[in-house]
Amino acid sequence: MLAYLDHHATTPCDPAVVAAMAPWWSEHCANPANRLYRPALEAAAAVERARGQLARVLGSSAETVIFTSGATEANNLALKGVCEAALAAGNLRRRLVSLVSEHRAVLDPLAYLGRHGFPVSLVPIQPDGLVDLAQLEAALGDDVLLLSVMAANNEIGVLQPLAAIAALCRQRGVLLHVDAAQAAGHIPLAIDELGIDLLSLSGHKFYGPKGIGALLVRPGLQLAAQLHGGGQQDGRRAGTLPVPLVVGLGQALLGAEADREERAGRLGTLRDQLWEGLRDLGGIELNGDGAPRLAHNLNVTVQGVDGTRLHRLLRQRLAVSSGSACSQGSPSHVLAALGRSRQQAAASIRFGLGRGSSDAEITLAIETVAAAVRELR
Repeated sequence: MLAYLDHHATTPCDPAVVAAMAPWWSEHCANPANRLYRPALEAAAAVERARGQLARVLGSSAETVIFTSGATEANNLALKGVCEAALAAGNLRRRLVSLVSEHRAVLDPLAYLGRHGFPVSLVPIQPDGLVDLAQLEAALGDDVLLLSVMAANNEIGVLQPLAAIAALCRQRGVLLHVDAAQAAGHIPLAIDELGIDLLSLSGHKFYGPKGIGALLVRPGLQLAAQLHGGGQQDGRRAGTLPVPLVVGLGQALLGAEADREERAGRLGTLRDQLWEGLRDLGGIELNGDGAPRLAHNLNVTVQGVDGTRLHRLLRQRLAVSSGSACSQGSPSHVLAALGRSRQQAAASIRFGLGRGSSDAEITLAIETVAAAVRELR
């Protein structure tokens, strides 16, 4: 038995989502941009239904939903699109602010923009993984154009205080971008109510298909397109829309919202059982604050063992990781920001529970880690 406990990297596609997408692969294959005949109009209507589904669940208006290939593209569109639009409008604000613990899909576009006339300030996080609001407030000077903050960290699962952060941004006239790749479908989000200007998400993080995501943009916000071609999506993102994936994205978010509370309660209980079992081994440290945290996340450091050997033993029975799936084996910059050494980061385990996680898998995880620790220590 191999227990899949890496749901932060990706989730299995919900069978109901697969069924919803099925007709749009072949039976209804028309291009939604062509409005000259009925099949194309039906495809366009399916796209608009999905757009409305995302907007309703996330508390925004359907007109603000731009479909992308995933959260990485959505992040790039948000950050680069805002900067280029501000430049064209003669906006004198240039500075961009974010946290040191953000995903590379935010940090790398910021680094790119930093090389092109938009200086970047990265605010440190506290040992619990959360930002100090006083430090963040101090970073939001009069020259700041945009702040980008991850709602839920992809490695340690901590939830940043979005309401308080949004209030600071409004007070200072700073745009707020939220990377919600790990949050959408897992915690309640209300974009308009919170005052979020841009929000990115990716379908495969909440039981939808890979290759589809979205950027939700506050109405009236100027955004420069990053893909040019056919002028689709009101000229904000060119390219023929993949109707099956769009339909699947909407269905997946509806399904995730429908069982969100029940799933969080059940997985939170399993996560706590896992933590108790691992803590009893001794020399196991929790990474990130226990709350507020995603209910399905647990990240621990195993003291006194070699990380490479640890994960070599674990992978025989567990699908887990030591950090982001996008890190390509590099030490976690998130754990480094918490004060962990390279050796400690390598000997860390990220558990991401999901809909299919069971008591049997939790028992297996505890037994497998315990056996590995005994052998390595």
